[in-house]
Amino acid sequence: MWQYYVIASQVDAVEDTVKEKLQLIVKGKSDSVNEKDKNELKKRKLLNEVTIKTYWVTKGKGFSTSITKQETDLTPEMIASGSWRDKKFKAYNFNALGVMPECGHLHPLMKVRTQFRQIFLEMGFSEMPTNNFVESSFWNFDALFQPQQHPARDQHDTFFMQDPAMASEFPMDYLERVKKVHSEGGYGSQGYKYDWSINEAKKNLLRTHTTAVSARMLYKLAQQKEFTPVKYFSIDRVFRNETLDATHLAEFHQIEGVVADYGLTLGDLMGVLKEFFNKLGITKLRFKPAYNPYTEPSMEVFSYHEGLKKWVEVGNSGVFRPEMLLPMGLPEDVSVIAWGLSLERPTMIKYGINNIRELVGHKVNLQMVYDSPICRLDS
Repeated sequence: MWQYYVIASQVDAVEDTVKEKLQLIVKGKSDSVNEKDKNELKKRKLLNEVTIKTYWVTKGKGFSTSITKQETDLTPEMIASGSWRDKKFKAYNFNALGVMPECGHLHPLMKVRTQFRQIFLEMGFSEMPTNNFVESSFWNFDALFQPQQHPARDQHDTFFMQDPAMASEFPMDYLERVKKVHSEGGYGSQGYKYDWSINEAKKNLLRTHTTAVSARMLYKLAQQKEFTPVKYFSIDRVFRNETLDATHLAEFHQIEGVVADYGLTLGDLMGVLKEFFNKLGITKLRFKPAYNPYTEPSMEVFSYHEGLKKWVEVGNSGVFRPEMLLPMGLPEDVSVIAWGLSLERPTMIKYGINNIRELVGHKVNLQMVYDSPICRLDS
């Protein structure tokens, strides 16, 4: 049995649309082909689009067959001789950048320090004198009601002086009151109940915090005939026997604020801290209870770091204890609130520096100092 197949055309004629589009392009009628079809032809590598630019060159008003150097400066000699009339001067380009003048540059730490200082001055604070890098243990520790057996007073935490090893001048009546509150108690406190040693208090050291300066200023304030409320601040170097790493130095800067007035409370401290950190551009704050020998209550200040997506410590604060203030001679109803933070940490955050040794010390890149912009703390 035989099978037969019949093949029949379904259309009258075959149209090659691709060929027709290519022929239109060859004839210079590419505008007749839409962009979608052109892109399809490019994908199939049937079309390669080439841009041909044509330039017409004609003689302008400045045309010359020779090169004439244009003058950039009008000199006294040109004016005296009259030769300036025959000279061609180059037009000034007021959009061009000038040559950077040779000048000194502030270190990023100094730029940020200037901003912090301006914030304190705007809030009505007065700057304390901080020119004593060498301090006695009495003002650095004992006056702050910090016991003589405290670990911070060990040599592995503090740099003690060898020459001169001992201080000799103290306000003796005040020293006796400090000795009594340490060894016997007083002013509502039972003290630490130990044999207080004047030889330990005389030891000279490189100050471990600028709170020693605050203690001197508060004692000076207490000697006035009539107490007047004050607001003090300081920004200067302190020294600690730290192991050097990416976040710690043996020498760094401490920023400290102190307010003394009648009836100050923890709420006043939190309000001042909020205002202070708001001016730094830090608005998200948390307070965590902490311990300090010379403040009670004490708080650590945390801020939410948008880059790290977590809460980070930005400072420490508290209300000075009566055992510190009353031996100075301050009135019983006077309270003193204080807070402090480092200068290096906000500087590192501001300028994107990850290693503190690239900010201070022999590894500092001088080009970084040259290129660093002016500090503007976002508020």
